[in-house]
Amino acid sequence: MRSAAPRRWSSRSNARSALRQASLAWGVVASFFIDTDTGQVATLRQLDEAGVVQLGAPPPPWFPIQGTRDAITMWYAVMRKPVRDKYIGALCIRHSDHHASLMEKGWEEVPVEEIRATRCTPAR
Repeated sequence: MRSAAPRRWSSRSNARSALRQASLAWGVVASFFIDTDTGQVATLRQLDEAGVVQLGAPPPPWFPIQGTRDAITMWYAVMRKPVRDKYIGALCIRHSDHHASLMEKGWEEVPVEEIRATRCTPAR
């Protein structure tokens, strides 16, 4: 006879594996970078395909956006904000209190269709 208690995961790795598999079914998993001069956002894969990546990482002015390295745009919003003469970026969960707070503070959500790299991106 089964117990009425809720079933527990047998291990943490099983929970992470299930989450990873579920996220892959919903979209592309990516780490995001922002061009601090222009505010353009791209994934590491897009930058690599555009020939911008050198020695495993894009050079300045590309800067990694802090957050999870396996974000998908279905759940996460990529945000940017101009600060003085540079842009900064952030990832946050869509429709969360943090997302609303960033929007109130002048952050802009980057539309998914604008997340890309172009071959003309200067590598400094």
